Amino acid sequence: MPTIIKGQPTSAEIIAQLKAENRPVCVSMSLGKDAIACELALAEAGVETVLAYMYPVPPDREGRLLDFLEDDIAMLEDKLGKRIHRYPHPFIFRALNNFVFQPPERLALIEAAQFPTPDYETLWYLIRQDLGLEEDTWIADGVRAADSIVRRASFVRHGVMKPATRKVSPIADYLKAEVLDIINRHGISLPVDYEWFGRSFDGLDYRFLGPLREHAPADYQRVLDWFPLAELEIFRHNMMTKENS
Repeated sequence: MPTIIKGQPTSAEIIAQLKAENRPVCVSMSLGKDAIACELALAEAGVETVLAYMYPVPPDREGRLLDFLEDDIAMLEDKLGKRIHRYPHPFIFRALNNFVFQPPERLALIEAAQFPTPDYETLWYLIRQDLGLEEDTWIADGVRAADSIVRRASFVRHGVMKPATRKVSPIADYLKAEVLDIINRHGISLPVDYEWFGRSFDGLDYRFLGPLREHAPADYQRVLDWFPLAELEIFRHNMMTKENS
């Protein structure tokens, strides 16, 4: 039974409204299970979608992302039958501008580069432009009320459809079982992220770096190319584990 979100329309009603508008919806494709379920729910209803992924680690000189992310994207593009467009995540700009995991010799270079620090709203504006979408195109995500009390409260307070920012959460009332059910119906396997991290890859803390170093050392080295001192996160975790043992 779907989650009831006080004062908000059901997912079925939201998707019906998006269908009635007869316009493309841009799906924020994080490569996670909820984003996949969001895309499938819209597709089943006949809503036209365009998929956009924000990567947390820059691509190499040939434009390739981390190898496991390339595999994730290739698998999903094949199953969903459409391209997943790639864009930098705001995290990259914030991390570099704040010298996250950067050695002293890089600081002056980063400061001289004067990287912008775009927020999500700015990036989605630019993504809409790049994809040839209208400025008021809805951006759909897989955020669900059942994920946490905080998310449920946010939906009650701010709404599941936010006209001011054009953000919408079409599967807001889905339970985890409903998410897995729609994914299974379409014969899609969850990306390897769930085996390694228990969720989609989206950060540089030990939850991601530890398994990445173990399972994909070449990808781990590429992370270190951009964030050389990220190895300290491994050291910190190991020291804390040793102290608590």
